[in-house]
Amino acid sequence: MKRIFYILIVAMIVACADDDNFSACPALHLSFSSDTVSLDTLFSRTPSATYTFWVRNNNDEGLRIADIHLSRRNQTGFRVNVDGSYLDNSLGSQVNDIEIRRNDSILVFVELTSSQASNPEPTMVEDDLVFVLESGLQQKVNLRAWTWNAEKLYDHVITSDQLIETSTPIIIYGGLKVEEGATLTLRNTTLFFHDKAGIDVFGSLILENCVLRGDRLDRMFAYLPYDRVSGQWSGVHFHESSLKGVISGTEIRNACDAVVLDSAALDTTKVRLLMQNSVIHNSKGYGLKAVNSRVSLVNCQFTNTLSDCVSIVGGVADITHCTLAQFYPFSADRGVALRFANFEDSSDIPLLRLNCSASIVTGYDEDVMMGLVRDTVAAFEYRFSDMLLRTPKVTTADSLRFSNIIWETPKDSIEGKKHFRTIDEDNLFYDFHLDSVSTALGLGCYY
Repeated sequence: MKRIFYILIVAMIVACADDDNFSACPALHLSFSSDTVSLDTLFSRTPSATYTFWVRNNNDEGLRIADIHLSRRNQTGFRVNVDGSYLDNSLGSQVNDIEIRRNDSILVFVELTSSQASNPEPTMVEDDLVFVLESGLQQKVNLRAWTWNAEKLYDHVITSDQLIETSTPIIIYGGLKVEEGATLTLRNTTLFFHDKAGIDVFGSLILENCVLRGDRLDRMFAYLPYDRVSGQWSGVHFHESSLKGVISGTEIRNACDAVVLDSAALDTTKVRLLMQNSVIHNSKGYGLKAVNSRVSLVNCQFTNTLSDCVSIVGGVADITHCTLAQFYPFSADRGVALRFANFEDSSDIPLLRLNCSASIVTGYDEDVMMGLVRDTVAAFEYRFSDMLLRTPKVTTADSLRFSNIIWETPKDSIEGKKHFRTIDEDNLFYDFHLDSVSTALGLGCYY
């Protein structure tokens, strides 16, 4: 028994000795999980996410790395940590004497905070991470990213009429507030909202040819950009005192509640929100919720929301040539494409008029349109004409409110997502232009 124990001890010592055998042979080299580490596009002066890659020694002997350094030292803004050792910029952006035992590996972490660029367009930032082996052999991993200059606004308040028009992206931190009596006009501008930021409108807001989205330019997974993930920012909130909203040629995506209009004193002669040729997509709440307001929606897309794509509570609403499609992918407990009601909580809110025409209302579920009326004397007036509706056919006296309707059911050969060019649930990519086989040609916002 003692002899067996002795042999095991000797074997362990020999194995350890083999593990500690390091070679300076120039024929031995490292392997990398990637020869190029490409970071996503990011804003200058804004830290990137952390990226990683593996450095492997697939040889039967250990290797010593005498020196690891950035080729351009501390000039590009890359930050590197090798197996727990930080390449300190104050020490020349390098680290020394790293060992990798035979058939072992180490992990490298890479981040970037780029400096302000002189070019208004996205600019390539590039550097090489150089590994110098004890043998003198040099190997490189290329680090690269596109960086984009941006203006940053922190808790910005608009107190008087103002026009913002710029090709430079604007990042909103904290929020953007339009005070009562002021009008903010945003034209040909892209706004990137940091987590929980949004626009609070107490006065008036005009959006012309704008994009409003979250500020994450990186990816949640290799196949999934954050730009396809809902709930990235708060949204646009028209408060009770707000007078006018115009949204034209604008895309609002990845918000929580994309656009909400609080209840206000209703003036049926004035449109409180005019929305035309615009898109609201991928919201982790409502797409559009309007309470006791007059709204006009023309040639607009409202798609993929956790709550309703469009919710009209009382007031006056005209919906013409719009596409309301409920294919929200992140929850089966999603809202409907269109909801309309004459009450909210314990309050009666008369629905004086809802007119829908030449539009599409569809989605995953068998019924994606809900009209809610409470047994009160509050008005509940609505009309649908020249529509595709994914809801059970109305056969009661209310059928007079519907004319020239395509009643869509799951039994139809072309129904739901088959109407559209691309509904890619794996990569969360959507194109709501109508496919040539759709029975809704001539309807919706892309007719």
